[in-house]
Amino acid sequence: MSLLKRQDIVQYVVKNISNFHEKRIQSISELSLKKVLQRKNPYLFKAKNVLTAAEIVKSIADAHVSSNEETIFGDFLEQLAIFICGRIYGGQKSGISGIDLEFEKDKTRYLIVIKSGPNWGNSQAVLRMVSNFNSARKVLKTSGSRLNVIAVNGCCYGRENNPYKSRGDYYKYCGQMFWEFISGNVNLYIDIIEPLGYKAREKNQEFLETYGQMLNRLTIQFGEEFCFPDGKINWNKILEMNSGLSKTKSHGIISKK
Repeated sequence: MSLLKRQDIVQYVVKNISNFHEKRIQSISELSLKKVLQRKNPYLFKAKNVLTAAEIVKSIADAHVSSNEETIFGDFLEQLAIFICGRIYGGQKSGISGIDLEFEKDKTRYLIVIKSGPNWGNSQAVLRMVSNFNSARKVLKTSGSRLNVIAVNGCCYGRENNPYKSRGDYYKYCGQMFWEFISGNVNLYIDIIEPLGYKAREKNQEFLETYGQMLNRLTIQFGEEFCFPDGKINWNKILEMNSGLSKTKSHGIISKK
């Protein structure tokens, strides 16, 4: 077990947090109106009596930004966890499919799937994770490893009052419990918060400027493509784009003979 200084964490975060900001800015810079419209329910907008292009565009853009930021920042936290565990326990990105991190401690091999928060997936997603754990155990057994193997679902924030999950034979560690598990430091979950704010105000200002430009661009495009000359929204055209069949493809609907 090696020691990890707080300054080591600060240096890692300062060096890598800019990637998070750059990716979120790039994402909204390249945002496509049609792609995000195709993911939304146009019937819901109509049922809510949405009347303006700006309101529709802001709604779909904000939904995209929120989902995208969760994904990007989740990836950053996963890499931070691997870095910290690597410095302390020699942990590394796993080469086994479906496993994010593995390390050995006290003659035990830990296989870890890292998620942002505790409510990360439905029952089918959890079953897939359990299946990945079972497959990983078989891989290690085939390789001749005699180490005790323990599977862990690590969540970067939140709480879990009942860590052991008998259905699936794995542990779920969240928040403070997870960060302490991969580092041995009970206060690590607090130590990592301050450096995350490095240049946050500066980067967020750049993001807001790009965000405003994106809203203006998509609102103008929406008006040109999905509004009548008098400004009224052309719902039929939105539905054709969102849900209509391509004119180059046959309907392929099964008919009862």
